[in-house]
Amino acid sequence: MSQPVAEETRLRIDIYSLLAHLLRKAPDAEVIDWLANLDVDAPNELIQTTGMSAAWPLLKLASQKTLLTAVEDEYQDLFIGIGHGEIVPFGSWFLTGSLMEMPLAHLRHDLKKLGFQRDEDVKEPEDHIAALLEVMTMLVAESNQKVQAEFFNRHIDTWFERFCQDLKVAKNAVFYSAVAELALQFLSIEKIRIIDIKK
Repeated sequence: MSQPVAEETRLRIDIYSLLAHLLRKAPDAEVIDWLANLDVDAPNELIQTTGMSAAWPLLKLASQKTLLTAVEDEYQDLFIGIGHGEIVPFGSWFLTGSLMEMPLAHLRHDLKKLGFQRDEDVKEPEDHIAALLEVMTMLVAESNQKVQAEFFNRHIDTWFERFCQDLKVAKNAVFYSAVAELALQFLSIEKIRIIDIKK
């Protein structure tokens, strides 16, 4: 693997891992501090930036302005709530309107085929967005582009845009609106990468 390719792979692993972490649970003080001190350019009104180059500064700014207790409450309201949160971060929900439906069955079949075993300590279904991003983190690390493409197409591409858009505009989303924008931009780039792999 050439150095530029290796660096790109490492960056993809790091971003998948970061997004999975932020969507799995509210960030702690160490993560917020790290995000608040990212070495990225601040938004410039004179220069129109889009995509990832605009998403990183937004997340940095959101991290600088949030408080630990506020982001913990935000995560609770968005993803947990009473009964369920404002956003239900499961593939089956976005694809069928219900939990534990056929998309989850297909995912479990594919995870078993890939050699992944369910952690008995994890009570939530495997089609949680964070779990899917964790799987992609491992698949990218293994460097099999065909397997990456198949998994992304079957289990992430079908619903990530709706999830990110809903999270961006959710009533309780402040910090997580910036997380949603980064996820949307990164996964949109990944979608294009997957299309190129299939050609």
